Amino acid sequence: MVSQATRKSLLKRRAMDLITSTAILPLLFGCLGIFGLFRLLQWIRMKAYLRNAVVVVTGATSGLGRECAKAFYAAGAKLVLCGRNVEGLEELVRELTAFRSPQQTHKPYTVTFDLTDPRAVMAAGAEILQCFGYVDILINNAGISYRGAIMDTTVDVDKKVMETNYFGPVALTKALLPSMIKRRRGHIVTISSVQGKISIPFRSAYLGQPHLLSPLKAQTQPCQEEDAASKHATQAFFDCLRAEMEQDEIKVTVISPGYIRTNLSVNAVTSDGSRYGAMDRNTAQGRSPAEVAQDVLAAVGKKKKDVILADWVPSLAIYLRNLAPGLFFSIMASRARKEQKSKNS
Repeated sequence: MVSQATRKSLLKRRAMDLITSTAILPLLFGCLGIFGLFRLLQWIRMKAYLRNAVVVVTGATSGLGRECAKAFYAAGAKLVLCGRNVEGLEELVRELTAFRSPQQTHKPYTVTFDLTDPRAVMAAGAEILQCFGYVDILINNAGISYRGAIMDTTVDVDKKVMETNYFGPVALTKALLPSMIKRRRGHIVTISSVQGKISIPFRSAYLGQPHLLSPLKAQTQPCQEEDAASKHATQAFFDCLRAEMEQDEIKVTVISPGYIRTNLSVNAVTSDGSRYGAMDRNTAQGRSPAEVAQDVLAAVGKKKKDVILADWVPSLAIYLRNLAPGLFFSIMASRARKEQKSKNS
């Protein structure tokens, strides 16, 4: 009788013979070749899409906006940098042009305005169009964060967050859309957050907490409901815009990152409107803005519609919210009770 070890040896030999046969190897290499060719063509199309494209970046003086400016400039884009800080914008222009490649001959323009001022936004839209005569890609990146409890927050603070995170980007988008529709070409990109997909009680921004779904391991932190509200509104508006603009061949991309290692929490407003002034632990442990900027560049180049840039925990929470809402709400209610009890103790 043939032993079991001999049978396994024979099976392995036959399997190797099958894999290395003249019928399988060409098929395997052919599939790899097709996949490699597809990725190459995708890369070439992305480079062509971004090179010499007129890209507007709001909130360009720091954090993710600054790194996006660097990434798109390195890709050969013509930049219009927007922000409130004139000196910060000029410093960024000097930094970009100092390392300008021979292929990049376009010096970035700067436009200074406050997103919370509707008249200033409309005037800025006209000024932006004067820079190159048109806009190919608008990156709505500027925004503020919030720390505080709903019952402690004044309506003025609610309005301030909404004006910056929602009404400002909407106004600028509407100011630039007519020129895009006229050319039947344009791409609106909005940097939202996973807070635009889901809200967590008594948590800081972006849901990057390792124990997101565990009500038993929650730690009390400032909540961010108003920030979540503005991001939910942003997500809904640009989802609607995507559907409406498809007939005009205007692309819309919403990007939802998790924690990013920037000064967003440091500059956040609190329930009374004052500056938060501290970096959250989870924010400090977040991804680098340069790394996220490369993901934004790739998403825009591939014309993706909706992108989540977060680890598996917040991604799982988003799916749980949609697929098993009853379970999700029970977990969140349990978590809220535990954290409220911790705050009161």
